[in-house]
Parts: sequence; structure tokens; C-alpha cells
Amino acid sequence: MTRKPARTNDAALAAFIAKKAEIDALLSRLQAFSEDHFGADPEKVNWSNLGSLEYQAHLLKQISDFAFGEGEHAA
Repeated sequence: MTRKPARTNDAALAAFIAKKAEIDALLSRLQAFSEDHFGADPEKVNWSNLGSLEYQAHLLKQISDFAFGEGEHAA
């Protein structure tokens, strides 16, 4: 019986690491944006700023729920 050579996941691992680096960069930008009050002047915050922040929080919650199997992604 002839055995097939073992497959490696080198290409998948390289793609995974590249995508992780992309996510890490996005998270870093978002953290800096948060530290800058999401671009809002704290002295002039209005309801529009709140609406934008609520939408961003909603999208991040979807990502968090997916990552941790919570919310609509709960088992």
C-alpha cells in the first residue's frame, strides 16, 4: 500500500497569520479612536454622535457574540 505524503497546512497557516495581523491592526486603530472619544469633541457631543457610537457598539457586539458563542450565536 502506497501512502500519500502528509499534507501540511503551511498556506492556511500563513493566510491565518496574515488575517490575524489585519485584525490586530484594526483593533489597534479602534482602541486609538476610542481614546480620542471616537472623534467626538466631549464638549460638543450631540445625539448624532451617540447614534454613531450605538451603531459601532452594535457591530462590535455582533463580532464579540460570534467569537464567544454568545447572543444569537449561543449554543
